[in-house]
Formats: sequence, C-alpha cells, structure tokens
Amino acid sequence: MSDSSQAVKPLPQRNIAVDAYRGLVMLLMMAEVLHFAKIARAFPNSLFWHVLAFNQTHVEWVGISLHDTIQPSFTFLVGVALPYSLRSRRRRGESFPHMLAHTIWRSFLLIALGIFLRSTHSSSTYFTFEDTLTQIGLGYTFAFLLTFVRPRWQWTALGVILFGYWLAWAIYPAPGPNFPYASVGVPADWYPHLFHGLLAHWNKNSNLGQAFDVWFLNLFPRTSPFVFNDGGYLTLSFIPTLGTMLLGLAAGRWLIASAPEIPFRKFLIAAVALIGGGLLLHVTGVCPIVKRIWTPAWTLFSGGVCFLFLAAFSWILERKKQFRLAFPLVVVGMNSIAAYLIAHLFEEFVESSFRINLGERVLNIFGPALEPLFLGSLTLAVYWLILYWMYRNKIFIRI
Repeated sequence: MSDSSQAVKPLPQRNIAVDAYRGLVMLLMMAEVLHFAKIARAFPNSLFWHVLAFNQTHVEWVGISLHDTIQPSFTFLVGVALPYSLRSRRRRGESFPHMLAHTIWRSFLLIALGIFLRSTHSSSTYFTFEDTLTQIGLGYTFAFLLTFVRPRWQWTALGVILFGYWLAWAIYPAPGPNFPYASVGVPADWYPHLFHGLLAHWNKNSNLGQAFDVWFLNLFPRTSPFVFNDGGYLTLSFIPTLGTMLLGLAAGRWLIASAPEIPFRKFLIAAVALIGGGLLLHVTGVCPIVKRIWTPAWTLFSGGVCFLFLAAFSWILERKKQFRLAFPLVVVGMNSIAAYLIAHLFEEFVESSFRINLGERVLNIFGPALEPLFLGSLTLAVYWLILYWMYRNKIFIRI
C-alpha cells in the first residue's frame, strides 16, 4: 500500500471529498503564479493558451470563468463545514455561549487577516472589506446562528436575504443616460458591459453598493478618500455571500444525514435548480449574473456550480475510492488558511530566490515565452512541499 493512501485513511472522521474540493480551490488560487496570461500574449494565435488564460482571470462583468469559482467555492465549503464543526463541539460538551464567543472571535480574525493581507503593499493599513476572507468573516456569525434553526427557516432566510438584497438594489436610483462613468473608474470601452432598463441598477460603480462604500469606507483612516474600487467589488456583497454559505450549510447537513451514503440525487437536483434559476433571472432581465458584485442571480448560479463540484468529488472519492488521485489536493485542502497565506505572502520571495540561484539561463531553458510557466511551476511545487511538510508533521493552521 502506498504512503499516500495510508496518509488519507487515518482520518475517517473527515469528509475527504470536502477536503479535496477545498484543495482544488486553493490550488487554483496558488496557481496564479503560472501566469497563463503572459504566455497567451506570447502566443497570440494559440487557442490552448488563451483558454487557460481566460480561466485564470475573472471575467470583466457578466459570466463565469474557472477562476471565478474560487471565492464562491471557498465560501460554500465554509458552510459545508459548519454542521460538522457544530456536531464536534456538541460532542465535546461546549455550551452555546462558548461556541458563539468563539465564532465571533473567528469572524473578527478573518476580517482582520483579510485587511492585513490587503495592506502588505500599502504604506498604511488599507481598510477594505471586499476580499474573500473579510466577506466570509462578515457573514460567518450569522451563518453559525442559522445552523440552530430548522432547515425550512434556513431556506426562508436564504430567500429573504436574496430577495431583500435584490429589492434594495432595484429601488435605488439607476444611473441616468448622462451618468459620468469615467469619474468612478469605468473605462471608455466599457459600453458593451453596460446594462439598460431594470438591469442598469447593477452597472459598475453606479449602484447601491458603491454609494454605501463611498460613505462607509471613508469612515476609516485613508491616505486618500475612497472614490471607487477598480474592479467594482463591494463591501455589501457579504450579504448575498452569506446566501452562498447557507447553500453550503444545506449540503453539509445532507452529507451528515445521509452518511455513509452520498446524497448525489439531492446535489444534482440542487445544482440544476440553482443554475437554472440564476440563468432565468439573467435572461429575463430581472437580475444579472455578476460575480464582482455578487448579485442574487450569481449566488444561485455559482451555488449550483458548487453543488456540481461537490457531487463530482464525492463520486470520485466515495464511490470510486480514488484516494491516491485526490491525495495532493487533500494535502492543500486540509491546510486552506496556510495555503491562502502562502499564496499571498510567499510568491515574491520564492520567485526571486529561484531567479538568484538558478539564473535566467536555466529559467529560460524552454524559451523566454515559457519562462513564466517554468518559474511558476517551480514556485507552485515549493508551495505544495511546504504544505506537505506541514501535513506530515500535523501542523494545521486553524482560525
């Protein structure tokens, strides 16, 4: 029996499919060091590299790429883990006040860590709340509290959150035909992405979330007043992001209730219903599918994609027992916070170390056009080896 299969099996209390799925999510994030966009520019006529580059970047506004699945998947998996965490704490005899205090502390740490990572290249603390960790932190305590209510009330909460959020945006005044988009960072060639009619309420940097951030973010000390976010990302997105966590909560509840079986049928029905619902809202002009502002339609659509991923990993691991295949992902997935920190803090150090010690001649062994891929592959290998060493030594960073 191989070491990899032995490494996975001593942890029967864990859902390995969830760990593997989380590992894929973190690996996609760490794999940004491969710089497919640079390679695509060097091979302008190559469909292969352009497909890879597209799926390693976020779409401009409407739609989805593989890279766009990272944040909803990570958020969804936080929800999946909640019922497991609650069950474990109850078995240890923890009281509700103790669990709630720990949850609030965890939320605070996630928000603080997100702000810290966004401030690493700033001359002062950069207060921002639109990244993955802060968005999860802002909604995590609410998701925890909802684990204590009946499933029907969890679904009701999801409906209220998404409809209420949609209604607030729909009521807020839409930008007029003469709105000065250039003043809020919208480029001149953005016209193909502009919505009209009801959907205009969800145009970039001219919406309810933008108005909130102009007020809210300027309450914090800043080197210059906040005017807009270049990518259109918003603090208020944590509200529909909470909806993504609630979808994950349902998945985790189904997994526990069906164990040791996997509720494939429920996963697939949920996936079809959510993807179909999101697409219906989009094509009927009710609500667009936009990840950057986490529209309710995006919550539904991306939630369905997450259910498909979870079903696929559950099928591979629980039905086909392909533990060896999943082991590299499990190593990453079991230390997701460490992987997140490594991806944000180590890239410059690792790449510069390779440049110094290997030299450009070695790094260009496959040609200058593929140098980013070779250097990125070496960097990604170092990331994984660090996480593997932590795995072997049972060092897991938890918040």
